[in-house]
Amino acid sequence: MKPRTLLVWGAAALVLVLGWLWLKPKAKDGSKGPPAVAVDVATATAQDVPVYAEGLGTVQAYYTVQVTARVDGQVEKVAFTEGQDVKKGALLVQVDARPFQATLEGAVAARDKDKATLANAHLDMDRYQLLAPDDLASKQTVDTQKALIAQLGAQIKGDEAAIDSARTQLDYTTIRSPIDGRTGIRQVDPGNIVHGANSTNIVVVTQLEPISVIFSLPEEQFAQVSAALHRGPVQVMALSRDRNEKLDTGTLELIDNQIDQTTGTLRLKATLPNKDRHLWPGQFVNMQVLTEVENQALTIPESALERGPDGLYAYLVGPDSKVSVAQLTTGVTHEGRVVVAKGLKAGDQVVTSNQYRVQPGTLIKANPPRDAKAPQAKAPEQAP
Repeated sequence: MKPRTLLVWGAAALVLVLGWLWLKPKAKDGSKGPPAVAVDVATATAQDVPVYAEGLGTVQAYYTVQVTARVDGQVEKVAFTEGQDVKKGALLVQVDARPFQATLEGAVAARDKDKATLANAHLDMDRYQLLAPDDLASKQTVDTQKALIAQLGAQIKGDEAAIDSARTQLDYTTIRSPIDGRTGIRQVDPGNIVHGANSTNIVVVTQLEPISVIFSLPEEQFAQVSAALHRGPVQVMALSRDRNEKLDTGTLELIDNQIDQTTGTLRLKATLPNKDRHLWPGQFVNMQVLTEVENQALTIPESALERGPDGLYAYLVGPDSKVSVAQLTTGVTHEGRVVVAKGLKAGDQVVTSNQYRVQPGTLIKANPPRDAKAPQAKAPEQAP
């Protein structure tokens, strides 16, 4: 039994030695401190940043025409379809023209009659002038004939005016579109009687290309927008209500001539081409007015910003891969990047993710940059 006991004790000693050798490197590694935190980093770069003034606006048709009848009569024909795009001069409605045609022909007949009477008066005048030297026609007869000729001439002018009036009334029976636009809902059907004195609309035609937007800005931005207008044409951009879609781009037309004292806002009007018909009258949109461009401004991703008791800050990555706090003074934000007026310099690297795991002096490990060509899923916190 003695050699067997020695063998057991030798095996136990060997196990202890091997365990000690295995645990020794682990303890040695643990003395190195906590592992580096994996984060995304971004570099502060200089770029041109546009500065926008933003306000809420309402889309309005460039022109709106309420088509009504100007004469009394029965509607014979409705020549448009509701919601149809029509050109200027296109036939919309035809009113019964027979009474007005008869009035025109009567006026023409009266003029022709008066012309014949005037021609005869001129012949009589020629005869009286031949007889006057021989005292065969009195001076009174000649003067009376001159007055009759003048009276008939004036009467013919009145007949011409009556013809023009009758022709105008006849033209009013053909109702045409005064503008290029889109028709709305029809208010009058064929067979109904319309009246020139009645303000009932037959249809409303609105011009959609181009289109206008009326919007408001705080009065504090008046000087900024006014200065931009003095420099030249000012670009505006219409965005959807959730700001995720650019609807159209146009130009600022004017600033209203007074500020609304009750709200402290100024009204502006912009014109947009609206070729894709993304804008519709009555629609609410967000408007952006390009007032200036900050050339080569220092910017960082908006995701790098953190807010503390002393204001905004970012975690700055040092040469030793340890982070420190950089207090920032920021400016405008554009397309996910914010302008840094003070606190960083070009080329500085800042942490853009996992900030909750980082504090001053933390050792970080920068994740490899994402492939710009690969599609990236939008993070839940960045989703609209």
